[in-house]
Amino acid sequence: MAKKTAFELVSPERVLLSQDVEMVVVPGGEGYLGALAGHAPLISTLQPGPIDVYENRPERSRSIFVSGGFVEITGERVTVLAEGATPLEELDAGAVDQKIRDLSEDVTDAKSDTERQAAERALAVAKAQKVALNR
Repeated sequence: MAKKTAFELVSPERVLLSQDVEMVVVPGGEGYLGALAGHAPLISTLQPGPIDVYENRPERSRSIFVSGGFVEITGERVTVLAEGATPLEELDAGAVDQKIRDLSEDVTDAKSDTERQAAERALAVAKAQKVALNR
């Protein structure tokens, strides 16, 4: 049996997940990162995308979509501080498609740079949700 590492996923509202896992794959700012017990210390931003949790490899036990945040990895622990998190099975493909259409219009209709940037950020998250649902 492989060694386990402690994994904690925290959103602004609450601790969403806290358990020992075999591996966690997170959408790091520079690409996906796989963290196992004994990993070298690392801190990274997160891009919008799925976190894959493996309680016992090779089967993924769950996927949670995060809209961004930070991850801290040590040899004993993986801690994700997420801006927002939703279990992948709770995302609805039709609702995500509609959100993409609506946010595309919001980008076009933005009256200021601040409005446009906020709409573009939300659109990027929605597009990442679509990609996560289609993998």
